[in-house]
Parts: sequence; structure tokens; C-alpha cells
Amino acid sequence: GALQMAVIHIPDSFLAAKLANLATNTLKCVLIDISTYAQATDLTLANLTEVTGTGYPAGGQTVTSTVVASDTTNHWTTVVITPAVWSGATTISATGAAIIDTTDGNKIIAVDDFQATVASSGGTYTVAPITLKFTHF
Repeated sequence: GALQMAVIHIPDSFLAAKLANLATNTLKCVLIDISTYAQATDLTLANLTEVTGTGYPAGGQTVTSTVVASDTTNHWTTVVITPAVWSGATTISATGAAIIDTTDGNKIIAVDDFQATVASSGGTYTVAPITLKFTHF
């Protein structure tokens, strides 16, 4: 999918704990049907329509996060989620991806809308890194 930027607003007092959770909890990238995603009400993996396909295990691919920039003057921190790669002879078709925290009840951290169907037919399927920008106050 295309590189997406999600802006999430949280108080300074919670930022350190949230970033520590992203660094230590198990995060997964799951492929989804974005047309069924309801931003206001879909909070966990159970609310999403996960795709199926050859070479795609239910529950997605483990990914990690890295804090790449932090600006205490302007009150923002940027975190990058590593690419998710399904190797081998995959046949997968998805219109989006979600990053979920499996350590914290499969809660959704970010959603990437591909803006179109992205498919593989007998090859590797890759979701590009996802950048999250947390603004805090």
C-alpha cells in the first residue's frame, strides 16, 4: 500500500507509556477489506473484515515499531511501523491494512487505506512502512 500518515493526539503524560507499549508489545499487520471498516466503531481485530488467501495466515504478520523523531518543542513524535512481507507463492488481495496490538486485546493502532485493490498472484506481498505521527500537549 501507499505510505500513509496517521495523526493521533494524546496528552504528554500518556506519551511515554504509549510509546513504550509500541516498542514492547506484539504488533501485527493484518490485511483487510477497507470498505467494511468503520473508523468510529471498529476498535479491535474482531471488528475488521480480514482477507483470506494462499500464503496469508489469519491474524497477519508480526511487525515492529521504531521512534524515528521526537520534537518536545512542537509536541510531536513520529513512529514508523516496519514493512509486513508475506513471502513465497502468495495469492492475496486486499484494499487496506491494519496494525493491531495483540498484547493489548487486538486493539487497532492504525489503518492504511490502499485506495485500490492490491493483489499478488504467486509472488511476494508487501505492505510498505506505516508512519504514525503522535501530537501531544
